[in-house]
Amino acid sequence: MINEYDVVVIGGGIAGLYTALTAVENAKVAVISKVHVTRSHSVAAQGGIAASLGNEEEDHWEWHMYDTVKGSDYLADQNAAEILAKDAPNAIYTLEHMGVPFSRNAESKIEQRRFGGHTKNFGEAPVKRACYISDRTGRAIMDALYDRCLQKGVAMHNEVFIQQLLFALNNCCGAAGYDLATGKPQVFHAKAVVLATGGCGKIYKTTSNGFASTGDGFALALDALLPLEDMEFVQFHPTGIYGLGILISEAARAEGGVLRNGLGERFMERYAPTLKDLAPRDIISRAILKEISESKGVDGKDYVYLDLRGIGKESLNHKLPEITSFIKTYLGLDPSETQIPVAPTCHYMMGGIPTDVDGHVLADKAGPILPGLYAAGECACVSVHGANRLGCNSLIDLVIFGRRTGLSILKEIRTRICQPLPVQAESIVIDKINSLLESHGNERVAVLRESLQCLMTEECSVYRNGQTLEHALAQIHLLKKRLPNVGLTSKSRIFNYELQEALELNNMLRVAEVTVYSALMRRESRGAHFRSDYPNRNDEEWLKHTFVDETPTGLKENYKPLASGRFAPEKRRY
Repeated sequence: MINEYDVVVIGGGIAGLYTALTAVENAKVAVISKVHVTRSHSVAAQGGIAASLGNEEEDHWEWHMYDTVKGSDYLADQNAAEILAKDAPNAIYTLEHMGVPFSRNAESKIEQRRFGGHTKNFGEAPVKRACYISDRTGRAIMDALYDRCLQKGVAMHNEVFIQQLLFALNNCCGAAGYDLATGKPQVFHAKAVVLATGGCGKIYKTTSNGFASTGDGFALALDALLPLEDMEFVQFHPTGIYGLGILISEAARAEGGVLRNGLGERFMERYAPTLKDLAPRDIISRAILKEISESKGVDGKDYVYLDLRGIGKESLNHKLPEITSFIKTYLGLDPSETQIPVAPTCHYMMGGIPTDVDGHVLADKAGPILPGLYAAGECACVSVHGANRLGCNSLIDLVIFGRRTGLSILKEIRTRICQPLPVQAESIVIDKINSLLESHGNERVAVLRESLQCLMTEECSVYRNGQTLEHALAQIHLLKKRLPNVGLTSKSRIFNYELQEALELNNMLRVAEVTVYSALMRRESRGAHFRSDYPNRNDEEWLKHTFVDETPTGLKENYKPLASGRFAPEKRRY
């Protein structure tokens, strides 16, 4: 089946919906999602969205920009960081006018709270910059955008898994996938295609990401012979529920929660004397693992405690109801009475598909754009987060750059001719599905996936070194060789989740390989990327972006100069 639109957005999270909502003002737009749109991973965002409104105390966009650049360990492109910080207040008010029910202070203004790495007066002290809706910020924004998209006539294609981008005369002219309910191919023909597919946290064993975060957009870009940028920078959130990875938002520490080691010490005072438990996430994650390595974990185990008892039962139920519910549901504990076992969990990809600040996908490090193809959200690397993203900067990134992508599409499709589809559009997907359904191989998806996840967790996590990265790369190559021998126990085409997982596994292996390779090539420590064999930041050699391409002979790296600006690199003191 061929579906005709002006604009096709692949991915139904906040970035995808905001892009679609902006473009639908003067175009026929569709959103395609592997899950039902309202189950996209953006709904899991809890703590807040950053903007220098100054509703609680003095704040300025310049301070927000400084924190973003410093938090990125000076690898953020400062033109992008300036756009983020400058546009954030207006973006919040636009969301408010759409019906997003922000929490209010005593003056009926949008309430704000502190969040990790956000400061006043260029690092002097913490500042209240995070706007929020209790601890359900992502859910509330998603609901408002989804309702508005339906009202404006955006078409929703739920549970369609895209397998291939389509090109004609070097223009992206559509995408091909299949309907999970029937197994039948679905082809989309458009003047503009947007990748907004989110991250790839499921390449790790313990992650805060949902099951759908398997790096599909990254793999689509690699299939189109595009590079991936800065994939070595993987953020581990310091407070995942131990053993599960389910996130306890930074909002819990913003409201007064503290981290304690097995001795009962509030240890972050030693690592970040000014910001303490609200230091950037990379610093806190390494601090937790350092405490554990020094035998200061709880009862000698590999976790520490998050102590929320000082917040009080009433405040927990009012300001952190979802977090309180998670802790009671998954641990059977009352956070107002008992400390919570936590450890770092894979959370966010700072790298991704290279784009400019208007969402155009870049074909290589030199910067030519690929006509008709755009990217926004976590799968895109603009690069506004550099080597480490600050809390609350993700949601504002989705909103601001989703809108900018939609505006650039509206401007450009007026004169763009819709190129004809390749004749083999449907057969690409049919051949992929048939090869898996007809295979009699003895390898199982679950076994290979678990091997990959354990490998990534053990050898490419918070701490890395050259020897383990080389070993991980060799093991991924062996897993890729086993992949063609995968056989499915179910041969059905109707909601065959084993088939879906096999296709996802291929994407996960390719993204994991690029991630490990990028980490091996960057011989320094910066932000979320810490090499124990190269423990220092090296601005002389490595103040640049990593670009990695798949080639017939293997992965190949290139580097792109940093877009510097007003803030020169300095030592990160918190």
